[in-house]
Amino acid sequence: MKIAIIDYGSGNLRSAEKAFERAAAEAGIKADIQVTAQADDIAAADRIVLPGVGAFGDCRRGLDQLDGVHDVLDEQVLQGQKPFLGICVGMQLLADMGLEHGEHAGLGWIRGRVAAIELPQNHQELKIPHMGWNELRLDPAGVAHPVLAGLDHGDHAYFVHSFHFQVQQQEDVLAHVNYGQALTAVVGRDNIIGTQFHPEKSQRVGLRLITNFLQWQP
Repeated sequence: MKIAIIDYGSGNLRSAEKAFERAAAEAGIKADIQVTAQADDIAAADRIVLPGVGAFGDCRRGLDQLDGVHDVLDEQVLQGQKPFLGICVGMQLLADMGLEHGEHAGLGWIRGRVAAIELPQNHQELKIPHMGWNELRLDPAGVAHPVLAGLDHGDHAYFVHSFHFQVQQQEDVLAHVNYGQALTAVVGRDNIIGTQFHPEKSQRVGLRLITNFLQWQP
């Protein structure tokens, strides 16, 4: 199995690579995990991972600067139906647009927009960014999703973000967290899934999700 982790200048690439290596080894999955910026490598992969840290617009520009990568993503993920995982800003890029430092187009694979977290008046004690461990709450669409198998309400995952994905269609939300309000934690449809939290930093929960992704047959 070939897994392409896309290197576009934004992401905890080594941490993600190590987490995938560990998950594959512990599950007995023979995996060739490659961090790459090459469209040909992505086209040859069986599964595609898009990590991301930083601002939405910067990440989108970084992705667009990779020759042929946007086109190959559309071909392999939307047309070829290859399993795809977006992580943090890599998940946010699935949206129609992001509103961080201006308006920026996303990939448009899952309807919605990425906007600043605005805390309710009765939760001003909370801080932005939403940083650290928080409890996952599985939504109806996520309870039976194969990539979330073995995860339960109350399992902890690690977050670092100031913007959140406001998903247009509720059935695309697989899990959320409470942080003064409901914030999207996992999105998905068809062969596409994305996590706002960092699986590579989320210990048991993250390794289980990665293992499930490696075994997923959408």
